[in-house]
Amino acid sequence: MLRYTVHVRGEWLAVPCPHGTNTVGWLGKEAVRRYMKNKPDNGGFTSVEEVKFFVRRCKGLGLLDLDDTVEDALEDNEFVEVVIEGDIMSPDFIPSQPEGQCYVYMYHKLKDGSSLTTQDLVNLGKGLYKIKLTPEAEAKVKQSREVIERIVKEQTVVYGITTGFGKFARTVIPNSKLMELQMNLVRSHSAGVGKPLTPERSRMLLALRINVLAKGYSGISLETLQQVIEAFNASCLPYIPEKGTVGASGDLAPLSHLALGLTGEGKMWSPKSGWADAKYVLEAHGLKPIILKPKEGLALINGTQMITSLGCEAVERASAIARQADIVAALTLEVLKGTTKAFDTESHRFCDRVQDAYTMRCCPQVHGVVNDTIAFVKDIMTTEINSATDNPMVFAERAETISGGNFHGEYPAKALDYLAIGVHELAAISERRIERLCNPSLSELPAFLVTEGGLNSGFMIAHCTAAALVSENKALCHPSSVDSLSTSAATEDHVSMGGWSARKALRVIEHVEQVLAIELLAACQGIEFLRPLRTTTPLEKVYDLVRSVVRPWMKDRFMAPDIEAAQRLLVEQKVWEVAEPYIEKYRREHIPESRPGSPTAFSLGSLERKTYDDHNHRHHNEL
Repeated sequence: MLRYTVHVRGEWLAVPCPHGTNTVGWLGKEAVRRYMKNKPDNGGFTSVEEVKFFVRRCKGLGLLDLDDTVEDALEDNEFVEVVIEGDIMSPDFIPSQPEGQCYVYMYHKLKDGSSLTTQDLVNLGKGLYKIKLTPEAEAKVKQSREVIERIVKEQTVVYGITTGFGKFARTVIPNSKLMELQMNLVRSHSAGVGKPLTPERSRMLLALRINVLAKGYSGISLETLQQVIEAFNASCLPYIPEKGTVGASGDLAPLSHLALGLTGEGKMWSPKSGWADAKYVLEAHGLKPIILKPKEGLALINGTQMITSLGCEAVERASAIARQADIVAALTLEVLKGTTKAFDTESHRFCDRVQDAYTMRCCPQVHGVVNDTIAFVKDIMTTEINSATDNPMVFAERAETISGGNFHGEYPAKALDYLAIGVHELAAISERRIERLCNPSLSELPAFLVTEGGLNSGFMIAHCTAAALVSENKALCHPSSVDSLSTSAATEDHVSMGGWSARKALRVIEHVEQVLAIELLAACQGIEFLRPLRTTTPLEKVYDLVRSVVRPWMKDRFMAPDIEAAQRLLVEQKVWEVAEPYIEKYRREHIPESRPGSPTAFSLGSLERKTYDDHNHRHHNEL
């Protein structure tokens, strides 16, 4: 029996195909028939026969011949779209999904435990991938489930399978109530509070839990795991409050809310339905609520996936802002007529300054350790997202279970506290550069980078905003992982508090993005006062990019939208995209063995020095 997932007018339909000799045309008609069955008005058609359609692949977008057999034209489990004649062919198959990235086998290297990357997880959160298990993963899941079924059949006393949880670990539960035990676990542990995770973050959390379960150490049944995957592929995402985890015995509260939605209780979101009752959302996508078997509730909720999924987003955003911070700093260095002697052989010329302030001269050292911090944290997060974090662990090859501590979030908690502390320095040094740009005694530019000062305030309060964000970060950088409160009647007597580590790391990084957005705007505004001189080609490209979304500041106007627009450029990595080719060129030509902290980006100002070459180190009154 072959199986295909077919997209018809915004809906995903699972279509089994009993024979490989069935045609692509048959597959299209069957998908349309199922689509009509789901619609009160039959989708506006009276019969399948009257519907004319095209069929194309989701991956690659190639049109298919309706007369070809499915076994010749398609792979089993492939994704296709039926486009009804007269409709507009959709460029996207999953919300926010670009062409050609509909579907990926995420578990083809699951055996080595290191296939998932932080970037993979962020892309999964964006809806760029579908998930499918490899045969190897399916086999492992089946083998571990056999161990659980044997335990239940033989009525062996094993924590969380035939006993209660936490302080109730010595309370044996009769077989007749084992399924009720698992449902009670999920309901009672769904005790989180606060705003729900965004759909992107819920999708990351769900994807990461699937990754752990697919490793075959959790004892979940293949049937249940496939239901979880189907929910992910349909973007049916449970309501998950962001607060409530202490990060040991796993992220119990948020993962319980995740499991609760999959069982058809609580709230759920999908692009098709928005927020609604979970049971309704599942039904709207042709899915059935999960019925938990022994151990399966515990398998769904025990692990560090809240910490690590948010942590992966933090690491990727930190990487993006760190490399763009180098470019923004290089632009400020040019505007302030700083020297690159600290970075290469050039020196101050025609100038009585011997050396620049630390905020310019020490950028490679300050920014460099941030890059090293990010690399260190990324390594830990990569290990964590590819680790089995359940309890008890099921070892099928030995036919036994072991209660351990892999659910403890100390590793990612400590690493994410460190990440926040490291990345904060990008904002701290950026705010000081903003001060130098705005202060006429330091910049030799008009006060607050505006003409008719007094009538206009220019960047005066934008700098205050940067200072406020940096101050807020200083409080957020206090490590939450130094705290521990005993819970579960002293059974869980040391916890990581990693959920807060992850959430505040993200907040710190967002503040860094905003501070650097202000510096980027200020540096570009500084260039206005140095015209008709021009800086180097890459920095002019950055200037042009900024001016494509923010016009020069000739007189006071509503500034918040400008800051938001500049932040979007950084979040979407547009600044990196326009400068990166020049950085690579410089690295190839001048730094054959570049290392973390190498001043490559800061040397942008000396790559193709033309008009500024004879002037940029002179006093302003000589320009």
